[in-house]
Order: sequence, then C-alpha cells, then structure tokens
Amino acid sequence: MRSVKSLLAAGAASLISSVAFAADMPIAAPPPMYAPVAQPADFGGWYLRGDIGMTNQSAKRIDSAAAQNPNLSVGTFGLGFDSSPLFDLGVGYRFNNWFRADVIGQYRGRANFHGANSVIAPGFAGNDSYSGSKSEFVVMANAYVDLGTWWCITPFIGAGVGGSYNRISGFRDDGFQYVAINNPQLTSSSTYFADNGKWNLAWAAHAGLAYKVNPGFTVELAYSYMDLGDAAPGNFRAFDNSSSGASTIKIKDITSHDVKLGVRWELNSPPVYAPPPLVTKG
Repeated sequence: MRSVKSLLAAGAASLISSVAFAADMPIAAPPPMYAPVAQPADFGGWYLRGDIGMTNQSAKRIDSAAAQNPNLSVGTFGLGFDSSPLFDLGVGYRFNNWFRADVIGQYRGRANFHGANSVIAPGFAGNDSYSGSKSEFVVMANAYVDLGTWWCITPFIGAGVGGSYNRISGFRDDGFQYVAINNPQLTSSSTYFADNGKWNLAWAAHAGLAYKVNPGFTVELAYSYMDLGDAAPGNFRAFDNSSSGASTIKIKDITSHDVKLGVRWELNSPPVYAPPPLVTKG
C-alpha cells in the first residue's frame, strides 16, 4: 500500500513539473496572415495597335477646265474606285476604363480608278474617259469611347482627324470624242499624266466591337468612314506630243467605307499577384 502511494505521489509531482515547464515556454506566434496586394485600377496604360482591312472608295466628281467653262454642260458618270487593302500601325494610351486615344500611320494600297465626263455644247457633244490608280498614306489622331462590356465584348465609337497624302498614278484621258452636228465627224485622242501626290485634311468616324482575349491582348472588328479630300494627277502630254502642260483635272471629295480587323497590345497590363506559401513550424 505504501508503494502505491509513493507511485501516485511521484506521478503527481512529475505532472505538476511538466505543467509548470510548459507555462514557462514562450508561445509561438501564429503565421503572418497574407495581406493581398492592391490591384491596380483598370485605367492608365500605353498600348500598341495594328490593323488590316479593305477599302470601298468613291469620289463626288471630276473637275477639269471644261467643267469650269460656263458655255459647256459637263456631267460625271461611272466614277469610282476598285477595293484595295489597307494596313496601319499605331501607339495609344488608355486614360480610364472607357476612354482611350491613339495615333496611327496607315497605308492604303493602289485602287484602280475609272470614270468619265460628258461634255455638251452648241454644235457638238463629247466624252472624256479617265483611268488610273490612287493610293494614300494617312496620319491620324483618334479618340474612342468604350460603351461597356457584355460577355467579354465591348462596343465602341470614335472619331479621328489628320492628313492624307493622296497619290495618283498612271492617269490618262482616253478617247475624247465629239460629233459636230453641222459637219458630222468622229475624232479621238489620248492624253497621259505624270504621277502626282498632295496632302489633304482627312477625318474619320469609327465604330466596332472589341474582344479582350487576356488582360494584355484585345482583338477588334471595326468600321471606319474616311473623308480623304481631293487628288490630282501631274502635268499632261498628248499621245502625239501635240500639246502638254499643267493639269487642270481634280478628283473631288474622295471618301471610303473601310472594314478592319485589328489587335491591341497593352504595354503595362497589371501583373498577377500570388499569395506567398504558408509556412508552419511543427
């Protein structure tokens, strides 16, 4: 019986000693809680852009010396251009989540040109048939408003202003023919014009849809209406060298309906933050 009491006393003393030792030990601090890093707001950032597309161009009329003659009745018919490709590159800045702006340089490929003027006056009627090609280099500043996002698609509208260098190549005036009423006869001639370019004020209106593939890459499908100003060929020379001089021909009010597929690369898209691994001491 005495030995049992001794064992119980020894056990109790050992337990009290262990509890006292544990009370004296420092309590380990809990692992630090992860404080999420604030994500940058969805505004502010440079981007690069590029587009490819097709043009659908037209012109209002062809002006010439005959058109300025009050004694002649001049009309324009069959005037137009074939479609041509376009390419552009630019740099822009997003100011907030709905407004951005960019500056682009755009090359618009050669579009074949066709058209004619009818000339009517007392005693004769005639016809000027024109052919050639036209290309442009456009520099334009644009501003856009994003109209909200639904199912990752963002419609937008925009406008731009700048300059267009309109170049006329291979222009010729074929088959000016006339019939003298009192003395019927038929004649024809051809006149060739030097290539020539000129700068014009240009402006545009834009609309489209943007799809954000990831935070740094966006694809656009867009439409643009472009007003490119006027164009004029260079000096002329008759096919038989019977006449030459400065051209009086102008192609007036060139406009275009463009369809484009574009991309935008964000240069400072927000990084993705991951929490640090949770480390515990065992």
